[in-house]
Amino acid sequence: MVVNGLDPLVGTREVPSPHDMEQLGEEMGRMLRPGDLVVLTGPLGAGKTTLTRGIAQGLSVRGPVQSPTFVIARTHPSLVGGAPLVHVDAYRLGSPAELDDLDIDFEASVVIVEWGRGMVDGLREAWWEVEFDREWHGRGQDDACYGVAHEAELDADAPRLVTITRRP
Repeated sequence: MVVNGLDPLVGTREVPSPHDMEQLGEEMGRMLRPGDLVVLTGPLGAGKTTLTRGIAQGLSVRGPVQSPTFVIARTHPSLVGGAPLVHVDAYRLGSPAELDDLDIDFEASVVIVEWGRGMVDGLREAWWEVEFDREWHGRGQDDACYGVAHEAELDADAPRLVTITRRP
């Protein structure tokens, strides 16, 4: 069996802190290669950009890595002659065609797309999806009985469940 990219990490794990989220990202970054696409899905403040910072460290690209919300996409060149990291925020994009219009070199880059669920079909034959969920217990968490806490009440240090899946 040939191991590709993030295949060894497929599954669900609890990530206890932002530091651990960054460590997971760094491990992922060391596994990713040019042509790899990773879609990050989860609510605001779930850890998508924190994970991407770790991926950037694992790839040894130039930083700083910040959410590309207002610029849509940022390219971080490699510091060691490897693939650049293209970090995309698809939140404000209306369709997969708008993502395709960004003219990203998917073959030569590692591409991370926040808010990309439903936006990457047809861009690559396969990709990984990373889904972030808050725990259903503890302070500042989603509450199974009363709904979701207000964003201001959410605890940045609360554990997250992270599920990595190979798509399609």
